[in-house]
Amino acid sequence: MKVNGQQRVIIENVQPQVDGGEFPAKRVVNDTVTIEADIFCDSHDLISAEVLYIHENSRKWRTIHMIPDVNDRWTGEFLLDKQGETRFTVQAWVDKFKSWHRDTLKKLEAATANDTDLLIGKKLIDETRKAYPSMGKRDADFLEKASGQLGSKKGKVETKAKTVFENTLLETMVKYPIKTHMTKLDRELSIHVEREKAAFSTWYEVFPRSLGKGKEHGTFMDCINFLPRVKELGFDVLYLPPIHPIGETNRKGKNNNVKSKPGEPGSPWAIGGKEGGHKAILQQLGTLADFKKLIGAAEKKGIEIAMDIAFQCSPDHPWVKDHPDWFNIRPDGTLQYAENPPKRYEDIYPLNFESKDWENLWQELKSVFIHWIEAGVKIFRVDNPHTKSFRFWNWLISEIYKDHKDIIFLAEAFTRPKIMGHLAKSGFNQSYTYFTWRNTKYELTTYCEELVGTEMKDYFRPNFWPNTPDILPFPLQGAGKPAFVQRLILAATLSSNYGVYGPAYELMVNLPAQPGKEEYLDSEKYEIKDWDINHPKSLAKLMARVNKIRHDNRSLQRMESLRFHPIDNEAIIAYSKMTPDKQNIILTVVNLDTEHTQSGMVGLPLYDFGLDHENIFEVKDLLSGSVYQWKGEYNFVELNPGVVPAHIFKIKRL
Repeated sequence: MKVNGQQRVIIENVQPQVDGGEFPAKRVVNDTVTIEADIFCDSHDLISAEVLYIHENSRKWRTIHMIPDVNDRWTGEFLLDKQGETRFTVQAWVDKFKSWHRDTLKKLEAATANDTDLLIGKKLIDETRKAYPSMGKRDADFLEKASGQLGSKKGKVETKAKTVFENTLLETMVKYPIKTHMTKLDRELSIHVEREKAAFSTWYEVFPRSLGKGKEHGTFMDCINFLPRVKELGFDVLYLPPIHPIGETNRKGKNNNVKSKPGEPGSPWAIGGKEGGHKAILQQLGTLADFKKLIGAAEKKGIEIAMDIAFQCSPDHPWVKDHPDWFNIRPDGTLQYAENPPKRYEDIYPLNFESKDWENLWQELKSVFIHWIEAGVKIFRVDNPHTKSFRFWNWLISEIYKDHKDIIFLAEAFTRPKIMGHLAKSGFNQSYTYFTWRNTKYELTTYCEELVGTEMKDYFRPNFWPNTPDILPFPLQGAGKPAFVQRLILAATLSSNYGVYGPAYELMVNLPAQPGKEEYLDSEKYEIKDWDINHPKSLAKLMARVNKIRHDNRSLQRMESLRFHPIDNEAIIAYSKMTPDKQNIILTVVNLDTEHTQSGMVGLPLYDFGLDHENIFEVKDLLSGSVYQWKGEYNFVELNPGVVPAHIFKIKRL
């Protein structure tokens, strides 16, 4: 490594960066990103530092000054006003003028300054004037005058140095830095800037085939008729399980029975039949034209259609016949079906990403995404991405983003933490999480603090789901309304992205297939359901209320400001979010005990909220409409789970 001994500044620990810059950090358009770095040098000289950044479609680098904080930590921020990749780096140098200015002020205060001290300042000013011949006339005239005063042979030092005390001199010189022997970070780091919905979205999952009348197979037209309800509930993403032909060979029956009866629809995830594969549509649902109508109708209501992409095949999929080498072939010549012992999926063949024909396989899989993007889909929920090649996802998502920067990928990966993290680094905009299994105060607090307080905040964007068609969590099994309300409010207020497996959650379906298992009894994955969504026990009104609160309060549309607060009761959890300007502060308090009334004193960081200990402030419960006046750091709360197990307070200064 070539060493330049004249470079004295050290730059370390630059943030945000993911794995030393191997992967980009994530933000959304119109976010302000803060760049931080440890920057220092030897001796007592002052330094200056700046951030250089450029958008992928720009030719010119832009520059912002960095500001020193405590312990040699420097920060600078800029607006990310365009989607795509923004690259940045950091550079710093010993600032001779700032050092001279500081030292001379000290000497003047101690009455030890002399003419030589002033001549050093004159020399620095003259160097700046020479280095910036095209500076504005006003600045040029001012610096010329300052140089003359400092270099004058007449008068006392204190009189000649009067200009040193004027802030204008320092402010002017900072505008025209002399960057000699500059240290520059040895690499460029990148930020992937995505559209707003990547950071804030509200998902509702529905099986189109269950939207028909009675047990009649639903269609895309039934989905269109269902859109007003989705809009009324306040969801902006309608997620559909796979819409492709379903295989008949080894088709699963009701409750995952290994043998289906005539007329049973099978699992939508057993993709492929005589009508086609991943680019085809199940005939009972309608045509491609019908699907495009659904996308258009949803768009008019501010709703996007999320499509499920599951790269696996039924034995009837065209790829099985045309490309058997894309699958795992067992010693007896048969293809290996999917297994997750003790579960067996005889109706599904996983793809072999170690195939010798992997390049053609990758291109074909990419073409599946392109086919549906061209049909109008912008959001994809990807099934089990952790069971496919990581390098494939990194390549595919990069390829897609070259021409389609609006696409959002949600990783449905309930697997080990590092694997989930790597998928996020590889490009997935959102990720399923462990929220589904975090129930106690300690579990929720430690998990969420990991998401927002570690390096994960720069690349892992969580999407909280209290249930899915695959998962009926144990706390909801046999549970009543308080449990379902509690988990809904937690998901919706802890994370800025959340979703529900819709009708089943609305109607509080709580029966498991068998004790000790998280599978639903009479799962919709294997049969058509006739949901009575107008049933009086539906949570529809509460869902609509919670989603309206999310849409009306900007602080709930991000996760990074999440902060937990002390309360003297382990059965109650309290946390807040606020906007950077502190104009929107939401405090959520949830009773985690679904059977008993709980109370306690919740403590708030008044100074951080812009409040003081002496004045009264208002808290309005956005769920009930009740208004309370609080004063001081600690205030009383009480929650009856039989009424509503939570408060969502909006804090207002009086």
